[in-house]
Amino acid sequence: MLYLSQILFPTVGQEETYLHEIRRTCYDSFYPFQVLSRNGLARLDFEPVTILYGGNGSGKTTALNILAEKLGLKRDSLYNRSNFFEDYVKLCDCQYDRRPSGDSRIITSDDVFDFMLDLRGLNQGIDRRREELFEEYLDAKYSQFQLRSLEDYDQLRKVNLARRKSQSQFVRGALMNNVREHSNGESAFLYFTEKIKEDGLYLLDEPENSLSPERQQELVRFLEDSARFFRCQFVISTHSPFILSMRGAKIYDLDERPVDVKRWTELPNVRAYYTFFKKHETEF
Repeated sequence: MLYLSQILFPTVGQEETYLHEIRRTCYDSFYPFQVLSRNGLARLDFEPVTILYGGNGSGKTTALNILAEKLGLKRDSLYNRSNFFEDYVKLCDCQYDRRPSGDSRIITSDDVFDFMLDLRGLNQGIDRRREELFEEYLDAKYSQFQLRSLEDYDQLRKVNLARRKSQSQFVRGALMNNVREHSNGESAFLYFTEKIKEDGLYLLDEPENSLSPERQQELVRFLEDSARFFRCQFVISTHSPFILSMRGAKIYDLDERPVDVKRWTELPNVRAYYTFFKKHETEF
């Protein structure tokens, strides 16, 4: 499914005109101006799966953030944004084939890390409360409590409950279960499957982070199925050879000057893996 068909970024001339008007300001950085244009990136034409490949500083994350801002997509985490970001976005132009669903969003590594930290924090709170309940159980079960007024009713109920139940039954009845049933990689994968819905446009910034090679391949199958069967469109920034190998993906190499479209097997990062494993082929 194709929702977004094209984005046009400001030309060098447009950037120069804008910057000429504000040169007298005290700013020493005009980000995101001159980030994409320095690589000769003037436009992106999208397929159901479009991938932005490049090293650190190549502008692939910047391009995703600009696109997310221009489209007004949902996002969970803050991002690197300057005083000039809004002005830059206004100079961009997007072309649609049709509008995606309201669930469309950008998903970044920070979103996934925050999700995993939230799960960890929740479990730590549950663990602390569990220890407190152990103490409450013992205090209640072996206390010499006597009801003297209605204000003591809650304590009486707790004492009776402790005397009727075992320690584990008492604690389970007062506490939610831990959610620590997944490794970090499993939790990260779960985040993607929960956030990605049908009929959506999704921007994924280095989704391979926190995922093992096996999980990356599982994510690739999930994304391919989502694009093929559930009418989703993806724009992905990545270094991962597994994600770069997605069927039918259009890959922009942002390390090229100017930016060029390539097959995944032509990319230096993938070639480095290939050369390494060919060198050690007899050891397998």
